[in-house]
Amino acid sequence: MFNIVLYEPEIPQNTGNIARLCACTGAKLYLVGKLGFSLSSKYTKRAGLDYWESVDIQKIDTMEELLETNKNANFYYLTTKSKKLYTDIKFKDGDFLVFGPETRGLPDKYVKDKNAITIPMKEGQRSLNLSNSVAIVVYEGIRQNGI
Repeated sequence: MFNIVLYEPEIPQNTGNIARLCACTGAKLYLVGKLGFSLSSKYTKRAGLDYWESVDIQKIDTMEELLETNKNANFYYLTTKSKKLYTDIKFKDGDFLVFGPETRGLPDKYVKDKNAITIPMKEGQRSLNLSNSVAIVVYEGIRQNGI
């Protein structure tokens, strides 16, 4: 299944919703860097409901650490600043889908990477909700792989 990476997530409800998505799809959840909330927050717990026990969550200090321990994996970086559509990618089991913090997105080095991809939106709009974006891309990967 897929690996969902939240780089420095800021909003506990989004992380809770994404954890629930991971439980329902079998995706592994990586929380990387400084979190903008506590995992014990009532908002995080409420958003994840009773799914927390079903989620494989890994807390990682840095993206470099995650990349180093998964050298042979494909990493895709979701951003509004790419022209390459997520639907143009053939996702494979074990791929890492990396999403940035809600208020600022991923750092430039990932946005400018050859594996930076985007979800199309109407011109003039800033971004989709993080948990919606994760769901869109994960379910495209599931659709492609017949999982």
